[in-house]
Amino acid sequence: QVRLMESGGGSVQAGGSLRLSCTASGYVLNNCGVAWYRQAPGKDRELIASSGTAGATNYADSVRGRFTISREYTGGTMYLQMNDLKPEDTAMYYCAAKSRTVVGGSYRCSRDFVFWGQGTQVTVSS
Repeated sequence: QVRLMESGGGSVQAGGSLRLSCTASGYVLNNCGVAWYRQAPGKDRELIASSGTAGATNYADSVRGRFTISREYTGGTMYLQMNDLKPEDTAMYYCAAKSRTVVGGSYRCSRDFVFWGQGTQVTVSS
């Protein structure tokens, strides 16, 4: 059974930093793409950072230049380094990963993010 678990959330003042971790069990995070999402109260879930298997990363405009997604080469943990935090970054943060299956003798990654963590709360005060 695949399980993702986030940690590292908390309360911080504006301008501060936090590093979120997402640890996987039953799955190797280097298999396929991974991502971080967040959801603030009353708002839709937002994709803020993603990383493909070739190492390419993408960021939402709202966090580009401040947040960095990465993962250990062992594939057990992924991270979201968050710098220069702002009150508008306050949200529940979730890690997600695509699944990998064997199709016709080749590995294929799912189109959508299939595995999700339970979330970790980040609160930024002004």
